[in-house]
Amino acid sequence: MQEVNIQFSDIMKTEHPELILKKARPFLDLMMEYQCALMEVETKLNVLNEEFASKYQRNPFESIQSRIKEPLSIINKMKRKGYEMSVESMEKNLFDIAGIRVICSFCDDIYTIAELLTRQDDIILVETKDYIRNPKPNGYRSLHLILDIPIFLSSGKKHMKVEVQFRTIAMDFWASLEHKVKYKKNIPHSEEIVAELKACADVISEMDCKMLEIRNKIEETVEE
Repeated sequence: MQEVNIQFSDIMKTEHPELILKKARPFLDLMMEYQCALMEVETKLNVLNEEFASKYQRNPFESIQSRIKEPLSIINKMKRKGYEMSVESMEKNLFDIAGIRVICSFCDDIYTIAELLTRQDDIILVETKDYIRNPKPNGYRSLHLILDIPIFLSSGKKHMKVEVQFRTIAMDFWASLEHKVKYKKNIPHSEEIVAELKACADVISEMDCKMLEIRNKIEETVEE
């Protein structure tokens, strides 16, 4: 496959649109394949959600958010990691180009859905990073899975990598705010802010545990 040395500014200087498309085609095709892989995983998650709603009269997750990594972010990560700048290298080395975030109400639903998803016989679990049981030093919590999933194209079956992140509503709220603060420059008292964010993450974790206890008590009462 043609190497993608993605210097779009140089490509755009040409007067021939067909040349632009020809040079970009391998990259665009790969992005389309990642989009198809996202659709496959989303469908599986939605089926599990419908089944839970039917069997247990509640949904295991609140929402699903999917995205394809922006081209500039892909390029920057390839450069940072020292990878060859080609379509083949992107596909081989980057496992987070296609990403899905699943927002759950309760921690136990995260592990239940993750297990049910990875037990499906057409999915291969490539990697697990459990930042819920083992939070990052800054307090970040989430369950990350790298999945290998087949897509079926006109040319045949192809395996793609998709990253799936599971968080509770509270974890996602914290991560969103932490991300906004993290990328601001020249923040005074930055060490104090980092410590406060870590303390907030601990409080949120305690709240998640307490909400799960309350839910379990309610369910036990209903069963009685």
